[in-house]
Amino acid sequence: MDFPFSIRKIIHVDMDAFYASVEQHDYPELRGKPIAVGGEHRGVVAAASYEARKFGVRSAMSSKTAKEKCPDLIFVKPRFPRYKEISQKIRSIFYEYTDLVEPLSLDEAYLDVTENKKELESANQIAREIRQKIFEQTGLTASAGISVNKFLAKVASDINKPNGQKTIHPEKIEEFLDELPVEKFYGVGKVTANKMYTLGIFKGKDLKKKTLEQLTGLFGKSGIYYYNVVRGIHNSEVKPNRIQKSVAVERTFFEDLFDEQQIDEKLTSLSAELQQRLQKNNILGRTLTLKIKYKDFSLFTRSITKDEYFCTEKDFFLTSKKLWELRPFDKPVRLLGLSLSHLNTEEKKQVSVQLKIQFQEFEND
Repeated sequence: MDFPFSIRKIIHVDMDAFYASVEQHDYPELRGKPIAVGGEHRGVVAAASYEARKFGVRSAMSSKTAKEKCPDLIFVKPRFPRYKEISQKIRSIFYEYTDLVEPLSLDEAYLDVTENKKELESANQIAREIRQKIFEQTGLTASAGISVNKFLAKVASDINKPNGQKTIHPEKIEEFLDELPVEKFYGVGKVTANKMYTLGIFKGKDLKKKTLEQLTGLFGKSGIYYYNVVRGIHNSEVKPNRIQKSVAVERTFFEDLFDEQQIDEKLTSLSAELQQRLQKNNILGRTLTLKIKYKDFSLFTRSITKDEYFCTEKDFFLTSKKLWELRPFDKPVRLLGLSLSHLNTEEKKQVSVQLKIQFQEFEND
């Protein structure tokens, strides 16, 4: 496989069930038991131990559903200052090797070690050393993926979890991607994966048969991304010091809206798509903001903050309707948007990635 760029050495480090592992480390009586970090009553799961995951308990799942799946589930209140404290220790280990560190959350980050402070040739060795130091200094395990770009490194880090690592060498990329199930491609959620299945696309080799024109016709702008990554092309650099503050979805309409039923339909659609974005990235938030841009380009925003995390598509819709009723004008609407802030990623990391996703009516997910 020929690459239209110089080969880089990228590591994706991902802590194993971070919040839950911290709790099990600090409280030995919880070790080996299914635990969920989050609120038990009308709350959501912020993190689940591997023992709980065996029952199907996952991040962003409602506490009620989690308890139904695992009756013996133990709920533990989150301790974000403690998680941040450990995260800072982990981050300091990363900086021993490179200053090119892009945190995604408290518990994961990309590292560019093409040129590193220890002048080590092997990125695989660097990942091994980092994981060992994390364990020695925190008592926690981490997994890592190593390859030539961020996309491949992130996919690789999930392969030998927990407490393992995987290197995808340049000469193995084509073979690896050909056999990779499409649902394992980072950026392909359940909805997109199901659409691909109906098109006979099950693995990378199936996806690669589609032309760029076919993919953009089927998936809009995302088709360009799929066309490139299935060929191992992902040129996004490791970008230090990026901060995630919100997740947002917006729609600009070809024709201005005025009818209440149309507004309901669009808020329903936005609520569903926001929920998909959140589930895909295991993100939760407590503040929902409605954005309205009118025909005359005047702008109105209003927010509601809850003590508990928003956890369902229905929550987003009902809350957005309340915010809609607070609007000061009855004028034609040209844009609607929903955004979620006060994220679990802010509380669990303070430093994170800006993930604000905007799309228009004619774009596909």
